[in-house]
Amino acid sequence: MSEARTKWLKRGIWLEYLTIGWNIVEAIVAVGAGWLAGSIALIGFGLDSVIESVSGAILLWRLKKELVGVPSEQTEKAERTALLGVGITFWLLSVYVAYEAIGKLVAKEAPNASAVGIVLAIVSLIVMPVLAWGKRFVAARIKSRALEADAMETIVCAYLSFTLLLGLTLNAWLGWWWADPVASLLMLPVILREGWEAVKEAKEG
Repeated sequence: MSEARTKWLKRGIWLEYLTIGWNIVEAIVAVGAGWLAGSIALIGFGLDSVIESVSGAILLWRLKKELVGVPSEQTEKAERTALLGVGITFWLLSVYVAYEAIGKLVAKEAPNASAVGIVLAIVSLIVMPVLAWGKRFVAARIKSRALEADAMETIVCAYLSFTLLLGLTLNAWLGWWWADPVASLLMLPVILREGWEAVKEAKEG
């Protein structure tokens, strides 16, 4: 293995550790604050972080597998397995998004203007795009479709944080309580497509 590839693999592993670490903290804070405040939306935000952590753990396993120097056949198998795993987490994420959004629309539930939720969403909007950009950069260097898919999932999570802030803002200014769930549902076809393509490529690989 070349020194350059080793460097990028280590960079990818570092990014996945950051992703998992951030999402664990985010999940604990969101679920804890949601339980104390009785906020289903915050608890759901935490569950989304758990799904992203699973995706990160899958990629961490795949990158470490190659870094320790397993044969190329095992590396390719790990890549396909990781791609399949990330594809499945996309589907889990789509179920979460659909359940949350439809539930809010049916109940006509206005977004919860929780200070914890707002701070989490703002920090996530800063952290997630940076992590996603880093993953896409590394994925292009090591030609890993699995890492590229994981980067896309990180972007989706950043988008969901954006819809939370958008919903809070539009509800406060215009009384548009439905803005958050509608914006989330607009992302659903993209999430489903990404999941389908990842699973399809993994099986065809």
